[in-house]
Amino acid sequence: MQFDVSTHRCAIIINQDLALGLAMNAASIIGVGIGNKIEQLIGQDLASADNIHYPGVILASLPILKGSADRIKQIQKECYDIEDVYLLPFSLIAQSCKNYDEYKLRLMSTLDQDIQLAAIGLVGKKNKINKLTGNLSLFK
Repeated sequence: MQFDVSTHRCAIIINQDLALGLAMNAASIIGVGIGNKIEQLIGQDLASADNIHYPGVILASLPILKGSADRIKQIQKECYDIEDVYLLPFSLIAQSCKNYDEYKLRLMSTLDQDIQLAAIGLVGKKNKINKLTGNLSLFK
């Protein structure tokens, strides 16, 4: 997906029952995933007046919202039927694994309906993302 700041929006929805450290971990993992998968979302690298390098940052706001585990799973399922919404789920399985091989083995042996989510990331047209997230509060 190619991001257009005038027509697209992104959001991260965190399971409201996660401890703060786990919530921050989930948000950072999803942020890295979104930055890696969505073209033209990150601005160009810059330099300060004294030529110190600063990497490009996201071109749009990225609200961190909270929701119940059930609501997050419901949004995930709704996204399956919506075109042009990039969904990045981050599972509690991933959060509990020590390495990628363990994650791969556990995830691939679990049905989607049985996977609990720590958080999800969403990128898509503003109206679609707003419809999915409009009733959620900011994570504070």
